[in-house]
Amino acid sequence: MKKSILLLFILLVNSAMVFAQTEADTTWRRTFAAGINLNQAAFSDNWKAGGISSIAFNANLDARADYVSGKISWDNAVQMQYGLLKNKGEEKRKSIDRLYLDSKYGYAISSDWNAFVSANFLSQFAKGYEYDIDADGNDRLISNFLSPGFLTFALGAEYKPNPYFSLRLSPFAPRFTFLADDAVAANERYGVPEGKSVRTEWLAAMIQATYNRDVLTNVNLRLNYMAYINYQELSGKQIDHMFNAVLTAKVNRYINVNLMGNLIYDHDQDTGVQYNQSLGLGILYTMQGFTVR
Repeated sequence: MKKSILLLFILLVNSAMVFAQTEADTTWRRTFAAGINLNQAAFSDNWKAGGISSIAFNANLDARADYVSGKISWDNAVQMQYGLLKNKGEEKRKSIDRLYLDSKYGYAISSDWNAFVSANFLSQFAKGYEYDIDADGNDRLISNFLSPGFLTFALGAEYKPNPYFSLRLSPFAPRFTFLADDAVAANERYGVPEGKSVRTEWLAAMIQATYNRDVLTNVNLRLNYMAYINYQELSGKQIDHMFNAVLTAKVNRYINVNLMGNLIYDHDQDTGVQYNQSLGLGILYTMQGFTVR
Protein backbone atom coordinates (compact mmCIF):
# COMPACT_ATOMS: atom_id res chain seq x y z
CA MET A 1 0.00 0.00 0.00
CA LYS A 2 2.84 2.41 0.85
CA LYS A 3 4.51 1.88 -2.54
CA SER A 4 1.23 2.41 -4.38
CA ILE A 5 0.47 5.69 -2.59
CA LEU A 6 4.02 6.96 -3.06
CA LEU A 7 3.94 6.06 -6.77
CA LEU A 8 0.60 7.80 -7.18
CA PHE A 9 1.97 10.92 -5.49
CA ILE A 10 5.05 10.96 -7.74
CA LEU A 11 2.89 10.62 -10.84
CA LEU A 12 0.54 13.40 -9.72
CA VAL A 13 3.38 15.79 -8.89
CA ASN A 14 5.15 15.03 -12.14
CA SER A 15 1.96 15.54 -14.15
CA ALA A 16 1.24 18.84 -12.39
CA MET A 17 4.77 20.13 -13.01
CA VAL A 18 4.68 19.16 -16.68
CA PHE A 19 1.27 20.75 -17.11
CA ALA A 20 2.42 23.92 -15.32
CA GLN A 21 5.44 24.24 -17.59
CA THR A 22 3.70 23.52 -20.88
CA GLU A 23 0.36 25.23 -20.37
CA ALA A 24 0.06 28.14 -22.81
CA ASP A 25 -2.31 30.01 -20.53
CA THR A 26 -0.16 32.52 -18.63
CA THR A 27 -2.00 32.30 -15.30
CA TRP A 28 0.42 30.11 -13.33
CA ARG A 29 2.41 31.34 -10.37
CA ARG A 30 5.20 28.93 -9.40
CA THR A 31 7.72 29.14 -6.57
CA PHE A 32 10.39 26.74 -5.36
CA ALA A 33 12.79 27.00 -2.41
CA ALA A 34 15.21 24.38 -1.11
CA GLY A 35 17.81 24.76 1.61
CA ILE A 36 20.35 22.91 3.72
CA ASN A 37 21.39 24.13 7.17
CA LEU A 38 24.51 22.78 8.88
CA ASN A 39 25.55 22.98 12.53
CA GLN A 40 28.83 21.66 13.95
CA ALA A 41 30.65 21.83 17.29
CA ALA A 42 33.94 20.24 18.41
CA PHE A 43 35.53 19.93 21.87
CA SER A 44 38.78 18.37 22.99
CA ASP A 45 38.54 15.60 25.58
CA ASN A 46 40.04 17.90 28.23
CA TRP A 47 37.78 20.91 27.55
CA LYS A 48 37.03 21.98 31.15
CA ALA A 49 33.94 24.06 30.45
CA GLY A 50 32.11 20.94 29.28
CA GLY A 51 30.44 20.13 26.00
CA ILE A 52 30.11 17.38 23.45
CA SER A 53 31.21 17.28 19.81
CA SER A 54 28.27 17.15 17.41
CA ILE A 55 27.21 17.66 13.83
CA ALA A 56 23.72 18.23 12.49
CA PHE A 57 21.96 19.13 9.27
CA ASN A 58 18.44 20.12 8.30
CA ALA A 59 17.08 20.05 4.76
CA ASN A 60 13.85 21.71 3.71
CA LEU A 61 11.91 22.15 0.50
CA ASP A 62 8.90 24.34 -0.21
CA ALA A 63 7.20 24.46 -3.58
CA ARG A 64 3.96 25.94 -4.89
CA ALA A 65 2.12 25.90 -8.21
CA ASP A 66 -0.98 28.10 -8.24
CA TYR A 67 -3.32 28.57 -11.20
CA VAL A 68 -6.00 31.22 -11.73
CA SER A 69 -8.34 31.61 -14.68
CA GLY A 70 -11.39 33.78 -14.24
CA LYS A 71 -13.27 32.51 -11.21
CA ILE A 72 -11.41 29.19 -11.11
CA SER A 73 -8.29 28.63 -9.01
CA TRP A 74 -6.12 25.58 -8.31
CA ASP A 75 -3.49 25.86 -5.55
CA ASN A 76 -0.86 23.19 -4.87
CA ALA A 77 1.79 23.13 -2.13
CA VAL A 78 4.53 20.75 -1.03
CA GLN A 79 6.50 21.11 2.21
CA MET A 80 9.32 18.74 3.19
CA GLN A 81 11.58 18.96 6.24
CA TYR A 82 14.20 16.44 7.37
CA GLY A 83 17.14 16.65 9.73
CA LEU A 84 19.73 14.47 11.47
CA LEU A 85 21.81 15.02 14.60
CA LYS A 86 24.98 13.11 15.54
CA ASN A 87 26.51 13.55 19.00
CA LYS A 88 29.87 12.02 19.83
CA GLY A 89 29.41 8.57 21.32
CA GLU A 90 25.81 8.20 20.08
CA GLU A 91 24.15 6.95 16.92
CA LYS A 92 22.62 9.54 14.62
CA ARG A 93 19.10 10.63 15.45
CA LYS A 94 16.40 12.59 13.67
CA SER A 95 15.91 16.21 14.60
CA ILE A 96 12.96 16.95 12.31
CA ASP A 97 10.86 14.93 9.84
CA ARG A 98 7.78 16.25 8.01
CA LEU A 99 6.05 15.62 4.69
CA TYR A 100 3.02 17.76 3.84
CA LEU A 101 1.07 17.99 0.54
CA ASP A 102 -1.95 20.16 -0.15
CA SER A 103 -4.13 20.68 -3.22
CA LYS A 104 -7.20 22.93 -3.43
CA TYR A 105 -9.66 23.65 -6.25
CA GLY A 106 -11.66 26.84 -5.78
CA TYR A 107 -14.43 28.82 -7.43
CA ALA A 108 -14.82 32.52 -6.64
CA ILE A 109 -18.21 33.53 -5.27
CA SER A 110 -17.14 37.11 -4.42
CA SER A 111 -13.99 39.22 -4.40
CA ASP A 112 -12.82 37.70 -1.07
CA TRP A 113 -14.59 34.32 -0.85
CA ASN A 114 -14.17 31.03 -2.73
CA ALA A 115 -16.07 27.77 -2.56
CA PHE A 116 -13.52 24.95 -2.58
CA VAL A 117 -12.74 21.27 -2.36
CA SER A 118 -9.31 20.16 -1.17
CA ALA A 119 -7.12 17.25 -0.14
CA ASN A 120 -4.03 17.23 2.04
CA PHE A 121 -1.60 14.56 3.19
CA LEU A 122 0.65 14.61 6.25
CA SER A 123 3.27 12.05 7.26
CA GLN A 124 7.05 11.62 7.62
CA PHE A 125 9.93 10.07 5.68
CA ALA A 126 11.74 7.71 8.07
CA LYS A 127 11.42 5.69 11.24
CA GLY A 128 11.08 7.52 14.55
CA TYR A 129 12.17 6.17 17.92
CA GLU A 130 11.74 6.84 21.60
CA TYR A 131 15.34 6.55 22.72
CA ASP A 132 16.87 4.84 25.78
CA ILE A 133 13.57 3.76 27.30
CA ASP A 134 15.06 1.26 29.75
CA ALA A 135 18.24 0.68 31.74
CA ASP A 136 19.79 -1.25 28.84
CA GLY A 137 19.43 1.72 26.50
CA ASN A 138 16.95 0.04 24.16
CA ASP A 139 15.01 2.16 21.65
CA ARG A 140 11.31 1.87 20.88
CA LEU A 141 9.90 2.28 17.34
CA ILE A 142 7.00 4.73 17.52
CA SER A 143 6.51 6.07 13.95
CA ASN A 144 7.37 5.60 10.27
CA PHE A 145 6.19 6.65 6.81
CA LEU A 146 2.38 6.21 6.75
CA SER A 147 2.54 5.27 10.42
CA PRO A 148 0.88 7.54 11.04
CA GLY A 149 -0.24 9.12 7.79
CA PHE A 150 -3.20 11.48 7.52
CA LEU A 151 -5.21 11.99 4.33
CA THR A 152 -7.92 14.63 4.69
CA PHE A 153 -10.53 15.80 2.21
CA ALA A 154 -12.47 19.03 2.75
CA LEU A 155 -15.43 20.92 1.32
CA GLY A 156 -16.20 24.48 2.33
CA ALA A 157 -15.53 28.19 1.87
CA GLU A 158 -12.26 30.11 1.82
CA TYR A 159 -11.77 33.73 2.84
CA LYS A 160 -8.79 35.24 0.97
CA PRO A 161 -8.76 39.06 1.19
CA ASN A 162 -5.16 39.38 -0.06
CA PRO A 163 -2.38 37.23 -1.61
CA TYR A 164 -0.64 36.43 1.69
CA PHE A 165 -3.51 35.35 3.99
CA SER A 166 -6.24 32.74 3.65
CA LEU A 167 -8.77 31.12 5.98
CA ARG A 168 -10.55 27.89 5.04
CA LEU A 169 -13.74 26.81 6.82
CA SER A 170 -14.78 23.22 6.10
CA PRO A 171 -17.93 21.84 7.77
CA PHE A 172 -17.36 18.51 6.01
CA ALA A 173 -13.83 17.10 6.20
CA PRO A 174 -13.46 13.30 6.27
CA ARG A 175 -10.03 12.05 7.38
CA PHE A 176 -8.23 8.72 6.97
CA THR A 177 -5.50 7.84 9.48
CA PHE A 178 -3.08 5.16 8.22
CA LEU A 179 -1.03 2.83 10.39
CA ALA A 180 0.81 0.70 7.82
CA ASP A 181 3.82 -0.50 9.87
CA ASP A 182 2.93 -3.44 12.11
CA ALA A 183 6.00 -2.82 14.27
CA VAL A 184 4.79 0.71 14.99
CA ALA A 185 1.24 -0.53 15.57
CA ALA A 186 2.51 -2.79 18.36
CA ASN A 187 3.69 0.28 20.28
CA GLU A 188 1.49 3.20 19.17
CA ARG A 189 -2.04 3.25 17.69
CA TYR A 190 -2.62 6.97 16.84
CA GLY A 191 -6.36 6.49 17.25
CA VAL A 192 -6.52 3.53 14.82
CA PRO A 193 -8.62 0.69 16.35
CA GLU A 194 -6.89 -2.53 17.34
CA GLY A 195 -6.73 -5.02 14.49
CA LYS A 196 -7.09 -2.33 11.81
CA SER A 197 -4.60 -0.34 9.77
CA VAL A 198 -6.91 2.57 8.81
CA ARG A 199 -9.22 4.77 10.86
CA THR A 200 -11.96 6.67 9.01
CA GLU A 201 -13.57 9.81 10.43
CA TRP A 202 -16.43 10.80 8.13
CA LEU A 203 -18.27 13.38 10.25
CA ALA A 204 -15.76 16.10 10.97
CA ALA A 205 -14.90 19.75 10.34
CA MET A 206 -11.61 21.48 9.66
CA ILE A 207 -10.27 25.03 9.95
CA GLN A 208 -7.09 26.05 8.12
CA ALA A 209 -5.27 29.37 8.14
CA THR A 210 -2.12 30.36 6.24
CA TYR A 211 0.05 33.47 6.31
CA ASN A 212 3.03 33.93 3.98
CA ARG A 213 4.63 37.36 3.67
CA ASP A 214 7.90 39.25 3.68
CA VAL A 215 7.64 41.00 7.05
CA LEU A 216 10.94 42.86 6.55
CA THR A 217 13.38 43.30 3.69
CA ASN A 218 14.75 39.80 2.94
CA VAL A 219 12.82 38.32 5.90
CA ASN A 220 9.92 35.97 5.15
CA LEU A 221 7.44 34.58 7.66
CA ARG A 222 5.21 31.61 6.84
CA LEU A 223 2.58 30.32 9.27
CA ASN A 224 0.19 27.38 8.85
CA TYR A 225 -2.52 26.42 11.33
CA MET A 226 -5.03 23.59 11.18
CA ALA A 227 -7.75 22.51 13.61
CA TYR A 228 -9.61 19.23 13.14
CA ILE A 229 -12.94 18.62 14.89
CA ASN A 230 -14.66 15.23 15.00
CA TYR A 231 -18.40 15.79 15.50
CA GLN A 232 -18.70 12.50 17.41
CA GLU A 233 -16.07 13.64 19.93
CA LEU A 234 -17.10 17.28 20.22
CA SER A 235 -15.21 18.76 23.17
CA GLY A 236 -12.34 21.18 23.62
CA LYS A 237 -9.83 18.49 24.61
CA GLN A 238 -10.72 16.36 21.58
CA ILE A 239 -9.94 19.01 18.96
CA ASP A 240 -6.66 18.41 17.11
CA HIS A 241 -4.38 21.40 16.54
CA MET A 242 -1.36 21.61 14.22
CA PHE A 243 0.83 24.68 13.81
CA ASN A 244 3.88 25.14 11.57
CA ALA A 245 6.10 28.23 11.38
CA VAL A 246 9.11 29.06 9.22
CA LEU A 247 11.07 32.31 9.48
CA THR A 248 13.73 32.79 6.79
CA ALA A 249 16.20 35.67 6.68
CA LYS A 250 18.34 35.96 3.55
CA VAL A 251 21.92 37.14 4.13
CA ASN A 252 22.60 37.20 0.40
CA ARG A 253 21.38 35.36 -2.69
CA TYR A 254 22.31 31.91 -1.36
CA ILE A 255 23.04 32.21 2.39
CA ASN A 256 20.16 32.28 4.86
CA VAL A 257 19.26 31.94 8.52
CA ASN A 258 16.29 29.63 9.00
CA LEU A 259 14.12 29.13 12.10
CA MET A 260 11.51 26.34 11.91
CA GLY A 261 9.00 25.05 14.45
CA ASN A 262 6.11 22.61 14.62
CA LEU A 263 3.46 22.28 17.33
CA ILE A 264 0.92 19.46 17.58
CA TYR A 265 -1.88 18.69 20.00
CA ASP A 266 -3.62 15.42 19.16
CA HIS A 267 -5.29 13.54 22.00
CA ASP A 268 -5.02 10.27 20.03
CA GLN A 269 -1.23 10.60 20.10
CA ASP A 270 -0.51 12.20 23.48
CA THR A 271 -2.33 14.13 26.19
CA GLY A 272 0.31 16.88 26.08
CA VAL A 273 1.48 19.34 23.46
CA GLN A 274 4.23 18.11 21.12
CA TYR A 275 6.72 20.54 19.60
CA ASN A 276 10.02 20.71 17.79
CA GLN A 277 12.24 23.62 16.74
CA SER A 278 15.40 24.07 14.72
CA LEU A 279 17.67 27.03 13.95
CA GLY A 280 20.42 26.97 11.36
CA LEU A 281 22.62 28.89 8.98
CA GLY A 282 22.78 27.41 5.53
CA ILE A 283 22.28 27.56 1.80
CA LEU A 284 18.93 28.48 0.26
CA TYR A 285 18.13 28.19 -3.45
CA THR A 286 14.93 29.76 -4.76
CA MET A 287 13.18 29.97 -8.10
CA GLN A 288 9.96 31.74 -8.88
CA GLY A 289 7.97 32.74 -11.89
CA PHE A 290 4.97 35.01 -12.02
CA THR A 291 3.28 35.57 -15.36
CA VAL A 292 0.17 37.60 -16.03
CA ARG A 293 -2.20 37.20 -18.95
